[in-house]
Amino acid sequence: MSHEEHQDIRIGTLAGMNLGPNYLKQILPHGFESFELTLWQYIGDIDLERLAKESLDVIGDHAIISSVGIYGNPLQDEQTAKDWETLIRNARLFGCNVVCGFAGALEDRPLPESMPKFKEVFGHLASVAEGEGVKIAFENCDMGGTWESPRWNIAHAPRAWEMMFNEIPGETLGLEWEPCHQMVSFIDPIAQLRKWVGRIYHIHGKDATVNHDIIKSEGIRAGVPVVWHRTPGFGDSNWTDILSILRKGGYRGAIDIEGWHDPVYRDDLEMTGQVYSLNYLKSCRGGAFVPNPV
Repeated sequence: MSHEEHQDIRIGTLAGMNLGPNYLKQILPHGFESFELTLWQYIGDIDLERLAKESLDVIGDHAIISSVGIYGNPLQDEQTAKDWETLIRNARLFGCNVVCGFAGALEDRPLPESMPKFKEVFGHLASVAEGEGVKIAFENCDMGGTWESPRWNIAHAPRAWEMMFNEIPGETLGLEWEPCHQMVSFIDPIAQLRKWVGRIYHIHGKDATVNHDIIKSEGIRAGVPVVWHRTPGFGDSNWTDILSILRKGGYRGAIDIEGWHDPVYRDDLEMTGQVYSLNYLKSCRGGAFVPNPV
């Protein structure tokens, strides 16, 4: 494995498009190798062409833009659906071919009732993406919703994924995966990753800590938190195993750290936690490249 191949899975972080290239310029020296540039619900007045050029100029050959993401409800918000299409058509400006986001939901009705609208909206978007050479990756955050009453995103359970991919066959649609959301649902992320690795197009670097003592004594309906979102390196997951499974499964994308959730490494300690996580994930990847003797 050459030095370049040792970065077959890059380690980076998320950056809001509203933060602009100056944010990337400030954090690039910490050693981030990739960035997912994100939007909340809408593109708004952001000039994508200008942002892409300025961002790529800042990162140069030190990093890549792994993906762009838009997180809103395209099944209920027509503007979000339009902005999904705009982002798909402009992903190439950023040098990437993955667009991430929520699948949307028809809220306050059982999840299966969202499927006809999902097929309508993402059938069209998948066709556009295929023409642009782009993959669509759904984050699997439940956003506080349930099967009977989803919110923002129906792509929060494997059963839903199977329904979605059955509605729109092909390989254009996939997952933006992370162990955290599985653990919040008390799913074994390692077993799930082995099953779904071929359908994963982007990884969020986010972990979780489950307090099994509270579950044993109080259960999950006592109004007491039993699981916390964590930055990788501070949670329960074995990221060495995760990286090994990804590599064995042929994944060649990025793990971009999703910060701003850790209950300890936040506020003034936000970047401290992210840089620790960056170096931790690099160590799980195998550490610094060491050439073999000739």
